[in-house]
Amino acid sequence: MEPVVHVVDDDPSLLKSLCWLLESVGLTVALFESAQNFLAEFDPAQPGCVLLDVRMPGMNGLELHQDFKSRNISIPIIVFTGHGDVAMAVQAMKDGAFDVIEKPYNEQGLLDRINDAIEYDRRIRRESAKRDEAIARIALLTPREREVMDLIVEGLGNKQIAARLGISEKTVEVHRSRGKTKLRADSVAELVKIALRAQPHQNDIQYD
Repeated sequence: MEPVVHVVDDDPSLLKSLCWLLESVGLTVALFESAQNFLAEFDPAQPGCVLLDVRMPGMNGLELHQDFKSRNISIPIIVFTGHGDVAMAVQAMKDGAFDVIEKPYNEQGLLDRINDAIEYDRRIRRESAKRDEAIARIALLTPREREVMDLIVEGLGNKQIAARLGISEKTVEVHRSRGKTKLRADSVAELVKIALRAQPHQNDIQYD
């Protein structure tokens, strides 16, 4: 899917100007005048980013951001703040906003950060897909194959694994071979890579 820049702001004139700016550089834009309207239509599977005004009637930007966090929606959010909103800007960054930009904004600076956010989102989704694939492969292992794989990841050899599990080295080799086949791992290094990729911390990419 093509990335979409979702713009959520209760100022119609700002929505119009942002739409013109973003479309002028070939970006796809979706406009919303309230957080409620945005939530009603937003699809977490849609790649892109969100430009979010911090001060809006009804649900404000920080509340919408918190709603996303509670549902583990990780699309990058760029928060707009006005003069005097320092405390809200700080809170937005603490809550994990991709960036906070003060109005009036520099157009080129904003476009640069939007492109950064879209690229970040692309990386996150790519890593998430790899992790899901690794988890699916590991789920094919029998309990004993999983035990052997975990010990291989720890760096143990066949003899050590056999002693740890109370089985023969030949049995270890059988489980090791079957595990590599199920994981589609051509080497121990690839097997370790798949095991590590399935762990949550492998997807914790920091913002630039």
